[in-house]
This record gives sequence, C-alpha cells and structure tokens, in this order.
Amino acid sequence: MDINEIQSILPHRYPILLIDRVVELEPLKRIVALKNISMSDAVFQGHFPGVPVYPGVYIIEAMAQTGAVLLLREMPDRANKLVYFAGIDEAKFRKPVVPGDQLRLELTVLKYRTNFAKLRGEATVDGQLVAEAVLTCAVADRSKQ
Repeated sequence: MDINEIQSILPHRYPILLIDRVVELEPLKRIVALKNISMSDAVFQGHFPGVPVYPGVYIIEAMAQTGAVLLLREMPDRANKLVYFAGIDEAKFRKPVVPGDQLRLELTVLKYRTNFAKLRGEATVDGQLVAEAVLTCAVADRSKQ
C-alpha cells in the first residue's frame, strides 16, 4: 500500500502523517508499515538541535496510525469514522531513533470489536527493537465529534 492509498484511509496529512508505506497486511489481524526518518522532518527543528532524536511520542503515534489503517481499511463507511487513542500501556523505548533510520512498525490485534480494539505494537530499526506498546483505541463517527 503506497502513500496515496494510506491517505485514502487516514485523515492525517503532513506534518503529522507518520507512515510512508504498508508492506504486509492480514485484515483485522496484523499489519506492517514503514516510516522513513529524515532530517527534513519538521520535528528535528527543535528535537534536539545538534543531536536529532525522533520523539518517542511520534513513534507511538506512528504505531497508532498503522493500527488505524488496519482497522479502517475494512470499514465500508471509513470516511465517516475516526480512530482515537483510549489507552497506551506497557510503552517502552529501547534505543534512540535518528535521521536515516527506517522504522518498521508491526501491529497485531489482541482484541477487536467494530468500535474498539486493543493492539500490540513493536517498532524496530534494522531488526532491533526500539519501542513497544499496547494501544487501545475507539472508533467513533466523525459526525458525533
């Protein structure tokens, strides 16, 4: 799935669209996406000048967006839905992520209902675990927000 297809599913746009490509997908079970970390990413203007480190919160958000693609892709009325964080558990950051790295984001469904999901996420760079978390999300109608 390329960036155009991702944008047809997610409402996010630059500078907060944080996945570039989906490389594996098992509907409502598992997804793998990639995020290329570039020095031109706006976040590096302030995090941190002279020592650029990709923020952990952005890694978690990239996981969430990857999970949202997995969930929304199967919804026929996805243009009318939004996926919201409901919880973040067991978040751990193992290694810094820096410009030139490619994040591999793998999300696996632990529980699923049409308006709720719990997913386990892992982010790796070159096969090494850099972050992990269990994400809980709610799917809601856009019109009710």
